[in-house]
Amino acid sequence: MAVYDFPFTTPHGLPPLQAAITPFILLLACLLVLSYIVYQRFFSPLAGIPGPFWASVSRIWITKLSWHGGTHRVMVDLHAKHGKLVRIAPNELSIAEPSDIKKIYGAGTKFRKSDWYSVWQGRRKFDLFPERDEAVHSQQRRLVARHYSMDSLKQLETYVEDAIVFFFRRMEDVRLQGTVDLGKWVQLLAFDVIGEITFSKRFGFMDVGEDDGSFKQINRALRSASWVGQMPWLYWLHDWLSPIIGSHLAITARHGSLRSFAVREVEARKDRGSDREDILSKLFATHKEKPGELDMTAVMSMATSNIFAGSDTTATSMRAVIYYLLKHPQYKQKLVSEIDAARKDGSISDPIKMAEADKLPYLQAVIWEGLRKHPAVGMSLPRTVPAGGFEACGRYLPAGTVIGTNPWVLHRDRAVYGADADDFNPERWLSTDEARVSDMHRYLFTFGAGARMCIGKNIGWMEMSKLIPMLFLRYDVRLSRPDTEWTMTSWWFVMQSGVDVTLTPRNIGDKVY
Repeated sequence: MAVYDFPFTTPHGLPPLQAAITPFILLLACLLVLSYIVYQRFFSPLAGIPGPFWASVSRIWITKLSWHGGTHRVMVDLHAKHGKLVRIAPNELSIAEPSDIKKIYGAGTKFRKSDWYSVWQGRRKFDLFPERDEAVHSQQRRLVARHYSMDSLKQLETYVEDAIVFFFRRMEDVRLQGTVDLGKWVQLLAFDVIGEITFSKRFGFMDVGEDDGSFKQINRALRSASWVGQMPWLYWLHDWLSPIIGSHLAITARHGSLRSFAVREVEARKDRGSDREDILSKLFATHKEKPGELDMTAVMSMATSNIFAGSDTTATSMRAVIYYLLKHPQYKQKLVSEIDAARKDGSISDPIKMAEADKLPYLQAVIWEGLRKHPAVGMSLPRTVPAGGFEACGRYLPAGTVIGTNPWVLHRDRAVYGADADDFNPERWLSTDEARVSDMHRYLFTFGAGARMCIGKNIGWMEMSKLIPMLFLRYDVRLSRPDTEWTMTSWWFVMQSGVDVTLTPRNIGDKVY
């Protein structure tokens, strides 16, 4: 046979050399994958720490969980099964040991926020929530913290009252239609309150009974950040390509359309002025005093953060308190009795003042328990182990390991909150055991902890302290479907739906509400 008669392809249509190399490449790829899995399972610094198999070898597991919105439930179940330390990614752990949690999040900690937060910050230079450099965060927080203090917010209390009074005016309209979606209405209220205290103007959402599309944008951004943050390289690749491909990740709304909304409100506020010291006027004053530290870009960032987070966190907490009271009528009745007694002896006003609400112990216990039972955040608060490593639950973790606690897990710790930690029981906060109550407060992570405590927590506390007692004073509130459970989805915030109620005016003494 002549040389040119030899075949130049295999029976499969591949050149001889390629046919020989292809199986080798496939075998090599399989060996590399197998080696990686063996390393993660048996030789990694985190090897042997229990958790889902796929979580130990790929971040796809935690990314998928974050996409579907079930982290608040799954993490509780994982810790119930595996104990205080659970592996949730190749280089990430979830921890539920209070003594170690105190070291991770306590004052002076060297644990920095993980790269998960970079997705939230994007290219912003001034952004308190996701800022990972502790020195920068500390400097920025000092500039604005006093504007969010309770003493400062009490100067705006009357405007919060105006919004709440208007809320009840609207309840008189909508209750006549039958079932009231109270979960939606408290969010409309919370958003309008942000307008009042930040821009000296309600956004008008309660007037029309709907938002302007902002809630959908915020929810889409929350979901996007929740899962994209598990693979932050994806966000930065998208950011690099966005001039060519456009914007396709909803988290960019936090830096785009929602920021534009805030810019419009700030400019409108400048044009019309204000006769009150709202948050924006205080930020303007700080900008004028220290323009090099708090420039107008930073002012816009704070206004955007108020809008983005201010309504969801407060609405989530108010829904929780109301829902669990309605699910547990025995506690609701005790609260109503306390409110009625305070009204009868003249120790509360209509609308109630913060100083008066602070003196109602059962009300305070109910709020604390709602925040414990349903913390707004349902995902881990990830931190990076600093140089020198860290020992958690007796296990050494090298620098660079990501570790965090999920408030839903911590708030169900029986050693801290008692054997009935899974139950709604406001009376745990009225215990005469001061040391126990102190520990319960110390490990309550609804607003975060340490230097990273949520700067807006006083806004939410004021709204809850004023709305909840007035709601149960004015109305007999009942779930329209008492045997049906609400639904919850955790995309950073654990949002609820299904707080549908009937409102019947109460006849109290000489006054019918």
